[in-house]
Amino acid sequence: MVNDTTLLLNLDGVSVIRVERCEDGRRRVHLATADASARACPACGVFASRVKGSATSRPRDLPYGERGLEFLWHKRRWWCREPACPRRSFTEQIPQIPAGARLTGRLRSAAGRRIRDAGSTVIQAARDLHLSWPTVMDAFKAAARQVVEAPLSQVEVLSIDETRRARPRWEQNPDSGKWQLTRDRRHTGFVDALGVGGLLGQVEGRTVADVLAEVATT
Repeated sequence: MVNDTTLLLNLDGVSVIRVERCEDGRRRVHLATADASARACPACGVFASRVKGSATSRPRDLPYGERGLEFLWHKRRWWCREPACPRRSFTEQIPQIPAGARLTGRLRSAAGRRIRDAGSTVIQAARDLHLSWPTVMDAFKAAARQVVEAPLSQVEVLSIDETRRARPRWEQNPDSGKWQLTRDRRHTGFVDALGVGGLLGQVEGRTVADVLAEVATT
């Protein structure tokens, strides 16, 4: 039966055994594995039934209160019973805390969303969550990929408009001696007028041929 402290923590895959207060005022939360799939061998998927030993890890999570929480996860090491499996033993892991992870999945996600959705800088998010700059930057890259790799919704109204950029560039043809336009100052942009797609593309030039060539490739 799930206790109230486990419900309050709300971290999928683990349950709270007990909470103790350290001498410096920090609260240490002792966790046990509550996900049955953690017994599945990561190499072959067979559920283990024989315990090899125990292990502990200290994953970091979202801050709670002024002092935060310190996690101590008591997990088991299992023997893999599959004869053909090259993995002889393994330690429990859950989606929120994969093997070798020092942070919970929701802490990484929160760090990335602070930059992607809330407009925070990387350094500010790192300070708020007590993480390193590289860790937060990696979290932001993962959060950004969820947006840029997501399929665009159907465009109902396509807006086309031209923009003037810098100066045109002309170069002389060495064979004919004529001057040719090599960089147009006019660019044509394609925007999802009613949806959320934003700027869909931009092409150099503003002629009908330039527009049709871009539409044909998208």
